[in-house]
Amino acid sequence: MEKQTQPESVSSVLKVFSILQALGEQKEIGVSELSQRLMMSKATTYRFLQTMKTLGYVSQEGEADKYSLTLKLFELGSKSLEYVDLVGLANKEMQSIADKTNEALHLGALDGDGIIYIHKIDSGYNLRMYSRIGRRNPLYSTAIGKVLLAERDESFVRNVLADVEFVKHTERTHSNVDELLEELTLVREQHFAEDNEEQEPGLRCIAAPIYDRFGHIIASISMSFPTIRFEEARKGEYVAMLHTACRNVSEHLGYTEYPA
Repeated sequence: MEKQTQPESVSSVLKVFSILQALGEQKEIGVSELSQRLMMSKATTYRFLQTMKTLGYVSQEGEADKYSLTLKLFELGSKSLEYVDLVGLANKEMQSIADKTNEALHLGALDGDGIIYIHKIDSGYNLRMYSRIGRRNPLYSTAIGKVLLAERDESFVRNVLADVEFVKHTERTHSNVDELLEELTLVREQHFAEDNEEQEPGLRCIAAPIYDRFGHIIASISMSFPTIRFEEARKGEYVAMLHTACRNVSEHLGYTEYPA
């Protein structure tokens, strides 16, 4: 069944992008002219345009026969560019912390019901955390995950974790969403989060938030330590480093009211 439907699916995708490209070449265009240019039937062209209009990618003035692109594609492209810029901006700040501490730094973002690492700098020590860019980890047991959830309301947290099993990676791992919500209150107050051997035995992490120009948390930078190298007396110093780094990145992204 899949083999029979695939050619039709591919053809539909090609038609959609042909329409988008044609609409991008002039301000507005009618169905008849567009169908002739793309050598598609008028009925097929109209059907695709109406679907794209419903999805918000194409606009139609009243009942006129003229269609044009909306800014939704620009919005998607801007988001992509924002994350490209984010990695470059964060790398500079992360490298500065790595030079001072020799510890591992990670940049993470929300990915469905988990987090995904989008950049990292490895520790210079032989004893260090294993990770890779693109790896996913849970929200409920990581410092980055807690930071990313901290500004969200309770309903969002419950919904995003509704189908997530709270796996007890260690004896310190939260058992349910209610326990996590209680800690998120503290994370909001102090503007940083901790993973105190909740994801892996013998590993501690501290993370701080990065804000976009609208004041929304879009990512987080974390510092990871084996517990044998973590100095509790220096925790305030580590947090300050992360806040400085995340503040600098946030300011470059257009947010100037960093809370910490």
